[in-house]
Amino acid sequence: MPMLNDHCDVTHGHDGVAQLTICNAGALNILNSRAMADLRSGIETLAADDGIRALIIAGSGEKSMIGGADIKEMATLDQTSAETFITGLRDLCEAVRHFPAPVIARLRGWCLGGGLEFAAACDLRIAAQDAQFAMPEVKVGIPSVIHAALLPRLIGWGRARWLILTAATIDAATALNWGLVDQVVPVDDLDGAVAEVAAAIAACGPQAMRSQKALLRQWEELPLTESVDLSIKVFGQSFLSGEPQRHMQAFLDRRK
Repeated sequence: MPMLNDHCDVTHGHDGVAQLTICNAGALNILNSRAMADLRSGIETLAADDGIRALIIAGSGEKSMIGGADIKEMATLDQTSAETFITGLRDLCEAVRHFPAPVIARLRGWCLGGGLEFAAACDLRIAAQDAQFAMPEVKVGIPSVIHAALLPRLIGWGRARWLILTAATIDAATALNWGLVDQVVPVDDLDGAVAEVAAAIAACGPQAMRSQKALLRQWEELPLTESVDLSIKVFGQSFLSGEPQRHMQAFLDRRK
């Protein structure tokens, strides 16, 4: 597939794994309003492709996936335009959070502010050993907002407070220890590790995986009893696809 737009370069593997590479946004892949709109548009276009079983998001170059939001643009904002700007970032993060197939963030170098919020909205985060993470908004006079709200769910309230209130930078090992990322590998092994996880996801039943992602998203917000009860109908509906019958029979056949 050619470039979807100025900021989205997409490649498709034969196994249902797609990769969207963020490009033409500077060395650190900084998001201004145009880049955010293009990236959201690209993700929403790919969301309509039922053949995608896993989506990898990477940044061009090796300095970051997304370094953060554009301070040059933010410095010119007033109250109204600031709300418009942050709504654009909110909508981008929601696009990846609601993407029907699992999304893997490939993390190199800097992952700051809005870049970390976007990464938190992805389903899985695989980082190279050189990755650095921070929520530095308070250093430039603004609060951390929108999908920073996911951080307490990922790393707990104490560590989320530390990250947001001190604006401290943590390394990849600390991020792994905190649960902010799911895997840390040597720089040279990053692409292989990402590909391995994507392939494992793609090998599973695609409808089951999409149902599972939707359930996980709902579990984030629903009380426990509602989450449990909601799951019953989703479980039953999964048998309409034929996937359980095929996969279970294949499992039984292998045991013969």
